[in-house]
Amino acid sequence: MTGPLTVSLVSEHASPLAVLGGVDAGGQNVHVAALAAALADRGHRVVVHTRRDCAGPAEEVVMRPGVVVHHVPAGPPRPVPKDRLLPYMAEFGDQLARYWSRHRPDLVHSHFWMSGLAALRGARHLGIPVAHTYHALGTVKRRHQGHEDTSPAQRIALEAHLGRTAARVIATCSDEVAELLAMGVPADRIRIVPCGVDPERFGPQGDAAPRSAPHRLLMVGRLVARKGGATALEALARLPDTELVIAGGPPADRLDTEPECRRLRALAADHGVADRLVLLGGVPSTRMPALLRSADLVVCPAHYEPFGIVPLEAMACGVPVVATAVGGHLDTVADGRTGLLVPAGSGPALAAAVARLLGDQGLRRDFGAAGRRRVLAFYGWDRVAASTEKIYQETVRPFTAALPLRTRTGAPAGGPR
Repeated sequence: MTGPLTVSLVSEHASPLAVLGGVDAGGQNVHVAALAAALADRGHRVVVHTRRDCAGPAEEVVMRPGVVVHHVPAGPPRPVPKDRLLPYMAEFGDQLARYWSRHRPDLVHSHFWMSGLAALRGARHLGIPVAHTYHALGTVKRRHQGHEDTSPAQRIALEAHLGRTAARVIATCSDEVAELLAMGVPADRIRIVPCGVDPERFGPQGDAAPRSAPHRLLMVGRLVARKGGATALEALARLPDTELVIAGGPPADRLDTEPECRRLRALAADHGVADRLVLLGGVPSTRMPALLRSADLVVCPAHYEPFGIVPLEAMACGVPVVATAVGGHLDTVADGRTGLLVPAGSGPALAAAVARLLGDQGLRRDFGAAGRRRVLAFYGWDRVAASTEKIYQETVRPFTAALPLRTRTGAPAGGPR
């Protein structure tokens, strides 16, 4: 099938209209919003189905020309932590079935495992193909969080069922493919399309936020332990004349209510760097490019990272990245060319990599320019949407031969090293 498609994106907890920085609002929200917009720019009609989590919004809201957000009534109309949403997914799926029986899409693309379950339930009697992107895998979360993992006990088994049932599984990085194959997902259903970034909004030209120290490290993300804030503070103690700015979490006036914020402040005091830690809280997306441009380096010390959009945003702004060698970082950060990769959980290794780059302005400049080129070559949302579109088209038309596992960006997984 060629020509414009009608596409339903299902994102049960991550609305494209959400304010970023909360516990359950982050990269997936950005991904769904940007993908929907880029698909609309290519002429497709897009509806994003997300759970109604408050009483205010209309049933349907026009996000932009070509994109409508449908608030699905499933469960209480209030915020519910995503790990407690599984009991409402049957209702969510039944609501989708009712909607699709009246407004049938050519294809459904679900995002996150519970969205996939609802999408399969909604599409099963209508003959609508479902493509799925996990964004994060229960096997990886369980491996790294152990008893602290709050996911439903059924998650891993249900994710495996989803991968064996969906018409296509769209992985975001090569590390994820290995996990999917180990779960029993058929290789001929897996495609790789990375997440993307807007290189016009995130660029090296423009204002930079003010700073108060000779060197600035910036860390962006939700205030959760797995993002590696403790590792960053351990490194900061070895880096004189340097401040660590962390953006993420609730607004600044509510940071004291956040357990991770209190933990990081206590750790900073223990390391003797409390005066060099700046917790900004949630930062509006409009301010993020200037904040990124203010940094000498962006550090991404997560214990694990299914993909990670922050390195792309930094690279698009021409800022080098020091990241842990995990998950999507292995694809996006070209070690020794656009930044440096270090072992997860090692403050000394992070400090050594940061010190190397802080001590060589020319190397930082070269890494920043190479990062910008890499983003333009592989990670613009126009390219991501074009690659996704190809998968949609092969999914909606009959096919007789399995296609080979490869990226749809024209490059090996993750682009050139």
